[in-house]
Amino acid sequence: MANASGFFAHPSISSMRSRTHLPIAVSGSGFCVSKRFSKRVLCSSLSSLDNNASPSPSQYRPPRLVPSGCKLIGSGSAVPSLLISNDDLAKIVDTNDEWIATRTGIRNRRVVSGKDSLVGLAVEAATKALEMAEVAPEDIDLVLMCTSTPDDLFGAAPQIQKALGCTKNPLAYDITAACSGFVLGLVSAACHIRGGGFKNVLVIGADSLSRFVDWTDRGTCILFGDAAGAVVVQACDIEDDGLYSFDVHSDGDGRRHLNASVKESQTDGALSSNGSALGDFPPKQSSYSCIQMNGQEVFRFAVRCVPQSLETALQKAGLPASSIDWLLLHQANQRILDSVATRLQFPPERVISNLANYGNTSAASIPLALDEAVRSGKVKPGHTIATSGFGAGLTWGSAIVRWR
Repeated sequence: MANASGFFAHPSISSMRSRTHLPIAVSGSGFCVSKRFSKRVLCSSLSSLDNNASPSPSQYRPPRLVPSGCKLIGSGSAVPSLLISNDDLAKIVDTNDEWIATRTGIRNRRVVSGKDSLVGLAVEAATKALEMAEVAPEDIDLVLMCTSTPDDLFGAAPQIQKALGCTKNPLAYDITAACSGFVLGLVSAACHIRGGGFKNVLVIGADSLSRFVDWTDRGTCILFGDAAGAVVVQACDIEDDGLYSFDVHSDGDGRRHLNASVKESQTDGALSSNGSALGDFPPKQSSYSCIQMNGQEVFRFAVRCVPQSLETALQKAGLPASSIDWLLLHQANQRILDSVATRLQFPPERVISNLANYGNTSAASIPLALDEAVRSGKVKPGHTIATSGFGAGLTWGSAIVRWR
């Protein structure tokens, strides 16, 4: 059960405290583990003292480890109702369906419009994931909203928590890591479960990049769409652990290849002409520019770093590539998916792709594709998935997981 510190204390180990000490090491996956437990343990939980009295030095015992696994038990997704085809784009920029499909693999994308909102899509995807997992909203301990395009500057996760009806006011916060966001959300969920005593964590990937696209630039407007996807990650016995390993990185030097920077607008005339001696005060109001991308450099980055990251994650999990049932990459460009699969010697029929229907949906792309594959019967309980997200930052990360 959870103690006042927020960590889990298992009743069965209370009597062992006076005679057991568990050494701690850092596992190859990057999580903390006890040396006496399986290498599959990715992190561990701590317990506090049994009573509220301050112990004397002679009575003090070090915190106890309670090993815990975690697994994915439910998925859901949602997309806006407005469908924009390549032919639709050809009416506003100099392009055509064949040109776009040949270079990207994309045929259609969904775009937020009318009464659609990112929070609304996230809530719909989360509701479906909870229903599949058979977990009630009041049993959620944490909501992680992975997005770079929240409806509110201060984040969207608390709004989602409220809309879902999570009556116990669980912690809810945003993770901003663009197209890598969902994978980092999975890693964060695992750390909260193993290190914080959380039981049910809702991980949502949702983005509305259409609001930051220059619709006159055919190099970028053809790529992006809007969507939301979600999974429920639940604590389990260590023997049933379903998140085997991860590998995560970032390189700020790559920002010049993919960004949407803050831009300043002109200060109000009344403020700029008041003769103030304060120089640059008051600051100019700002907004974000449209997405700026060097497609060739991003392609080179992805086909170089993603295979390396996946191979590292497989090594940490102690699994050969042949044991992987599905390769699930961020749905950025079909050429990237094909190149990574070729380098890893994954057969095309084991690569999950729904890029043609939705385009690049940033943090939503992996959970959206996973949910469709699960509901279609392609991904079955017990299947092992190698997944990788990559994008702005630059950030990239991979995880080896088992479905249910």
